[in-house]
Amino acid sequence: MSKKKVITMTVEKTETGFSAFSQNYPIFTTGKSIAELINNSYEATELHFEEESVKVESNEIKFEIDFKQFFKFYKVLNAKFLAEKIGMNATLLSQYVSGKKKPSAKQTEKILSGIHKIGQELSGINLLQTA
Repeated sequence: MSKKKVITMTVEKTETGFSAFSQNYPIFTTGKSIAELINNSYEATELHFEEESVKVESNEIKFEIDFKQFFKFYKVLNAKFLAEKIGMNATLLSQYVSGKKKPSAKQTEKILSGIHKIGQELSGINLLQTA
């Protein structure tokens, strides 16, 4: 995508799945799952720029979700566990999750880094099947 910024898609949980929209472009889409939403977002972005003959690469689309919705959807990720894992006060992280406080850019990066680390750990685990 030449001379254009990265397209940020804001993700929201809906009653039927998820929605995503761009603040800077008239691009909107939905999906029943995160994977479907991401695929639909790529298609919607391509359609938007089709007339301009602009090719949008997947690394030029960034997805964002707020803390409250992230933890609401990924209930398996406990805020207390994450706080312990990244060395953050659990009460402070809970305030970020509930929306009572907004984390700084540095705190956001620390939290995201912890989430990614947990994801990497989980992706390296294989479960044994017992008979």
